[in-house]
Amino acid sequence: MNILFIGDIIGGPGREKISNLLPAFKKKYSINFTIANGENSAGGIGISKKAADEILSSTVDVITLGNHSFDRKEFVDVIDYPYIIRPANYPEGVPGKGYCIMNNIAVINLVGRFNMPLVDCPFRTADRILDNLSKSNQKISFIIVDFHAELTAEKEAMGYYLDGRVSAVIGTHTHVQTADNKILRGGTGYITDVGMVGSKDSIIGVDKSDVIKRFLTGMPAKFQVARDNIEFNSVVLQIDDTSGKCVKIDRVNE
Repeated sequence: MNILFIGDIIGGPGREKISNLLPAFKKKYSINFTIANGENSAGGIGISKKAADEILSSTVDVITLGNHSFDRKEFVDVIDYPYIIRPANYPEGVPGKGYCIMNNIAVINLVGRFNMPLVDCPFRTADRILDNLSKSNQKISFIIVDFHAELTAEKEAMGYYLDGRVSAVIGTHTHVQTADNKILRGGTGYITDVGMVGSKDSIIGVDKSDVIKRFLTGMPAKFQVARDNIEFNSVVLQIDDTSGKCVKIDRVNE
């Protein structure tokens, strides 16, 4: 099983890159299943129906989100999409769902607790979901976790905590791809951050001048999505069909 995980998609330029690149990319790498983080896909923050529909029509199978899940009121238009998930450790009663199962693949979305809005414990939430999956009537061969978090230490802790229990723990949120892709001792693929689909000539996907001005003045600023020189950050996971363990995790950038 070859699973493609795509980094945070930044606005319209990111969606356009996905649409243009994916068909040939999936053929080149023999991709069976595709996951993408879409929490910045609408104007650089949040998600909308238009953004979600474009991403899904680009043959992405599951869209994960993060701390910006509810930053646009349009989220209500996609909340019931079966394969769009928001972090599972939001408090009880929050709209949406935190994991989904497609065929024999489960995808779980979690958000960290440091420099983030108040949420429930992602570690205990992961335990609860894995317990539910073990009792499911559906056959589940592969489990992929998107951990949307700020701190490297928190992400690494999650990787080791879930090692041997899931196929991969993929970090998102910082928009900067890390070079620590590895397979943990228990057979779980791991990377601290997969990166983004956004402009190389930017500050984490937005116009440089807007960000610099904010640092210089301390005044609020409306950030504009950078539109030039779009890079595609991803990882390709090769997972054993029998054991569900990751045998290879490669960073692939276009």
